Amino acid sequence: MTQPNPDLTVNAARLAEWNTAARRRQSFRNLQDIQRRGLSFRAPSVRPLVTAENPALATIPTLKRLLDQPSFCALVIAQGDRIVLERHAADFATDRLHSMQSITKTFAHLSLGRLVETGLVDLAQPVGFYVPEAGEAYARARVQQVLDMDVASNFEEDYAAPYAPCPARGEPVGYARQEIAMGWRLPPDGEAEFGVRSFAAGLASAPRGDDRSTRYASPNTDMLGWVIERASGRSLASHVEEIVAEAGLEATFHVSADCEGVPVLSGGGMMTARDLARYGLLIARRGGALMRNAMSGAGTRYGGSPTLRYRNHLMSNGTWVGHPGYAGQFLMVDPAKQAAAAFFSVLETEYGERDGYFADVMSGLEAGLRQVD
Repeated sequence: MTQPNPDLTVNAARLAEWNTAARRRQSFRNLQDIQRRGLSFRAPSVRPLVTAENPALATIPTLKRLLDQPSFCALVIAQGDRIVLERHAADFATDRLHSMQSITKTFAHLSLGRLVETGLVDLAQPVGFYVPEAGEAYARARVQQVLDMDVASNFEEDYAAPYAPCPARGEPVGYARQEIAMGWRLPPDGEAEFGVRSFAAGLASAPRGDDRSTRYASPNTDMLGWVIERASGRSLASHVEEIVAEAGLEATFHVSADCEGVPVLSGGGMMTARDLARYGLLIARRGGALMRNAMSGAGTRYGGSPTLRYRNHLMSNGTWVGHPGYAGQFLMVDPAKQAAAAFFSVLETEYGERDGYFADVMSGLEAGLRQVD
């Protein structure tokens, strides 16, 4: 008799075993071997980065505090073709992969940016114009709303929410159900597996309210991936491959795939810290109308901050753009300086969260980029 994969079973805290506090740090470095399915991509050529360290950056108090945290894994700050600061924890290495978590969402920003510029996507159109099967929560939502995390549904980005039994129609749906679709945990006994697109299409709409706060929901990215594929007439994987090539990543890029082979852009990417910096430099080089607009002050209000906005699948304070990732990841890009800060860490709290942690990360990375020449 076969036994369930122990990594993908669920514990009493409603977490997949690989994501428990004691195992999370190692799991984030080996997620390509834990996920049910995945895709991998190699760039045809590597964008070179030369080391030209500015050791003074590591002495910036807010940045030094990040490096001294037990959660710290890696930091690479790069500008143009230079690495100006690189630090790794004692148990990490330059060639080690690490889960990007929700930083992967920025692939949707890059792909849609090209489609908007070429006229293949109109952000004012409803999602249903491109994806008739989009379902109740998304069919009438404008593509711009989905990009801005401005869609009201019954999904809750709650890591402690139950995943069994399957919620009744319209009842709250937690992130644990999303992880089934991503191939990061097994479905409950007796329930068939499902993919990220059918999961997103099955969500119900909910009242939006008028507070303009970010309604962060990972299925939004999976729905955008569907729009990208339909509007372009190309597979989503081909868009990923194009971005990997343009970024000139050195190591293999791995991304989770659902049961239908769809790349999981909502959080399935894995890169080295150096490659995450290369990827950030691509965001800076690409620029484009979507990125400029993300820095304009438009979008939803992120996390109650008076200055942070979520726009076009990027976070911005008007000077930098970036994106966080669950349990301690962050990519920050300063387009004016053509510089990027890639940060990996792992919070070993029960649910990978700690009040004020990302505020400290943003403060440290912003201080580092500010002093890059």
